[in-house]
Amino acid sequence: MIKKEPQPAGTISPDKTIQAREYTSSIIGWILRGGVILSSTIILLGFLLLLARSGGESGPGLSIGTFPHTLGQVWSGLLMFQPQAIIASGLLLLIVIPVATVITSVVAFAIERDRRFVVIACVVLAILITSMLIGKGGG
Repeated sequence: MIKKEPQPAGTISPDKTIQAREYTSSIIGWILRGGVILSSTIILLGFLLLLARSGGESGPGLSIGTFPHTLGQVWSGLLMFQPQAIIASGLLLLIVIPVATVITSVVAFAIERDRRFVVIACVVLAILITSMLIGKGGG
């Protein structure tokens, strides 16, 4: 029989740390898989609706000029059930998935009290947000 030495108060045992990391990994995997599947489904729905409305012809329904370029246009297009707005919302969801994953990582690492990985995840989050803002301004 192996005798375990008692852990100092306030520390997390190695077994619990491993379980927490596996749980975090599982949550992040579900976010990635679920987000990609949901996004793909929304984009496919918009594409099928686009084909149904245009009758399979290259007409005004497929015009690139009617594709929404701002969140307001996407929202108003969704309210009017426009295929291009549905596709754009699926693409926006696909862009948001990595941000949600990194935010989940920051929270998980903070709960585990792993300051080094909290800092790394925050730097990655800052890079993601900065690149989105720069991309928006440069467009």
